[in-house]
Amino acid sequence: MNTDENGGHQGYGAGMDDPQAYLLIVEDDPDILQLLSLTLTYSGYRVLTARNGLEGLDAIRNERPAIVIADIMMPRLDGFGLVNRLRINPETRDIPVVFITATYVAPEDRIFAQNIGATRFIQKPLDLDELLRTIRELLKQGTHVASEPPRDFSFYDEYRQRLEAKLEQKTAQIAREGRLLETDLSSEEHSAIRLSLERAVHEQDEIQHLLKEIREHLKKY
Repeated sequence: MNTDENGGHQGYGAGMDDPQAYLLIVEDDPDILQLLSLTLTYSGYRVLTARNGLEGLDAIRNERPAIVIADIMMPRLDGFGLVNRLRINPETRDIPVVFITATYVAPEDRIFAQNIGATRFIQKPLDLDELLRTIRELLKQGTHVASEPPRDFSFYDEYRQRLEAKLEQKTAQIAREGRLLETDLSSEEHSAIRLSLERAVHEQDEIQHLLKEIREHLKKY
């Protein structure tokens, strides 16, 4: 089956027992998005893609996926927010969500992901064989039974704590790699560290933006 970038209009009714049900990949990194899309398409799945959580929700409203495979760190609406939106809606509460992440890898991150309703958690760099095994297992299991979604305050307060911890880590990483660039490095080492530093600064900006939104939301309580 070929990759379908336009989506269908079957609504929430299509389920995991539907042979035409698709896998939705939600990922803002274009290289990873392409790798996953090609891998899953060549493995025989119908695949749709989205570049952030809001695009993912739009795709789900058009046609229910069998599984959502989502990064956590994304602009506009990240993976945590996406899962929370799915779990508070009874029509999408049972859709399995597989998190893939390079940033949220601490035990506390996994616990938070499980508590808000993530089904599986896979760390980057991706083991594609592990991902394919996970997809096969979830499709074989059938309907996913999601836990009761957390109340808004508990979700956003724990979310704030996760973001603050990540911001502290990214700030330390940026300082460390900035110092390394001032040392005697080979050209290859210098390029690799600079690339890592640029990525960390971008992620730091995203975390700060999300933290601002979460703190504003918490002021309502």
